[in-house]
Amino acid sequence: MRIGELSRRTGVHERLLRYYEQQGLLRPLRRSSGYREYEEDDVTVVGRIRSLLAAGLNTATIATVLPCLQKDEPRLVPSCPSLVADLHRERERITAAITDLQASRAMLDTVIAAAPKEFAAQNFLDVIEATPSPRTARSGKG
Repeated sequence: MRIGELSRRTGVHERLLRYYEQQGLLRPLRRSSGYREYEEDDVTVVGRIRSLLAAGLNTATIATVLPCLQKDEPRLVPSCPSLVADLHRERERITAAITDLQASRAMLDTVIAAAPKEFAAQNFLDVIEATPSPRTARSGKG
């Protein structure tokens, strides 16, 4: 199938499919005319790419995950034991990002709560300066 059909079947824009190819996530065959030729399995691969992206993985990590997934089911093949450790590290990275975002949200809540109906710019700056940044608080720097 050509790229337009893969796009229609997956709901993924053609430009994004080309990007997946550039990142090594898709490997379509090339016709003599230069057109990309996708296989039926690529519909499943695109779905997996979308799911892994939604899980917070970057394309470089996804490129290492895809070959480790069994063709017909979302299980890891036995030949990829180190992948689980890599995924645990990704999970830790995402957890740290969530912690930072939650601290940022709490800081914004403090700023919003301190804002009077007739908001004064100086009060805003005082609250911001008095509230430690999530990154500063975590790193111990001030």
